[in-house]
Amino acid sequence: MMAPRHVLITGASRGIGKALAEHCLAAGDCVVGCGRTPSALSHERYLHCTVDVTDGAAASGLFRDLRKRFRTLDVLINNAGVAGMNAIALTPLDAARRMVETNFLAPFNFTREALRLMRGSAAARIVNVSTVAVPMRLEGEAVYAASKSALETFTRIAAREFAPFGITCNAVGPCPIRTKLTAGVPDAKIQALIDRQAVRRWAVPADVVNVVEFFLRPESSMITGQVVYLGGAG
Repeated sequence: MMAPRHVLITGASRGIGKALAEHCLAAGDCVVGCGRTPSALSHERYLHCTVDVTDGAAASGLFRDLRKRFRTLDVLINNAGVAGMNAIALTPLDAARRMVETNFLAPFNFTREALRLMRGSAAARIVNVSTVAVPMRLEGEAVYAASKSALETFTRIAAREFAPFGITCNAVGPCPIRTKLTAGVPDAKIQALIDRQAVRRWAVPADVVNVVEFFLRPESSMITGQVVYLGGAG
């Protein structure tokens, strides 16, 4: 029987992050979730930290606590993200900066901080959450898609840098899921996006969990530097 994994999930308060935390707990893992808001999830093997992932000092403090608590980290899932559905000309600089800091710089920093802990793991895994907005090149999502595209490039290069340490790094790109991220998007725009997919339906958090669990399996040690898009959007 596999020993419990030590798992860190960002953006775990709700939506995909919460579903991932519940899945890992059901698998017997010890899970640390973090997010800007508290979590309603209660479990003896779950610890929630209220942290803004873009705050470098707060992130460093979180990892200091993890080193004392776990000594090693087996899984990092960079799930936290923000979106902005505006034309380039209508996107304020502050909004663009927030997307880049949350969607790319925060995963970069969490990955960098996690490395020392993950090198002590027998089967360390990093999974980044991207979006189908990257391959679809959606109008009105230039900065959002660009920040996630940077995350995908980072994923592929990190996979090569981390391979000598036995650490894999992959990404999953969800298509539309009914979460807070899509709540403010007009139905017509979402439907137009879904109509461009090979599988023309909304995804659910379990679809993302399925791909992430594939990446996390011990048998997936040869799978690294990959980006899997849901719905046939690639």
